Amino acid sequence: QVQLVESGGDSVQAGGSLRLSCAASGSTFSNYMMGWFRQAPGKEREGVAAIVTVWRSYADSVKGRFTISRDNAKNTLYLQMNNLEPEDSAMYYCAAGGSSMFTWDRPARYNTWGQGTQVTVSS
Repeated sequence: QVQLVESGGDSVQAGGSLRLSCAASGSTFSNYMMGWFRQAPGKEREGVAAIVTVWRSYADSVKGRFTISRDNAKNTLYLQMNNLEPEDSAMYYCAAGGSSMFTWDRPARYNTWGQGTQVTVSS
């Protein structure tokens, strides 16, 4: 079983950038489909991006602005977020164990979650 710890959340102004990190331990990191999700107050958790080997997918709302990557040697998942908008404000979570590329954005398809890191974007 893998354990996940996110970091990198902060408060920034619109148009700014942040890089989130997710450190994994306890299992073979490279074997897992990994995803980033976010949840704003009063809203459902939504998929932001996912990655497995060379395949990546993104939510339409972040395409062209966010980039997901992973460093298997460091057991770390990243989310580079550029041109941030107030609508990006949320708690961001990384997740491991996605079962299918076709359901990458469904939280129920992942079996391990981090504790989250807060991103706040002001206008």
